Amino acid sequence: QALRQISRRTISTASRRQFENRVPENQKHFQEDNGLPVHLKGGTKDALLYRTTAGLSVCGTICTLYYLLVSSLPKNPN
Repeated sequence: QALRQISRRTISTASRRQFENRVPENQKHFQEDNGLPVHLKGGTKDALLYRTTAGLSVCGTICTLYYLLVSSLPKNPN
């Protein structure tokens, strides 16, 4: 009985966070015509993620082409 009352009290009196709606200001920021593509409008973090992804893609492509070339060449008999 006592445990049930404590759990009810804890749930009912728990403070609820009030989040403000930031969607309109985000829409205004991302729809602004400042010459940047939408995937870079988030700032430094977006630019860093974009460059990292592009760099990894280029490295992966180079490694893939290298191993395709190596595997297509005949092996030297010992």
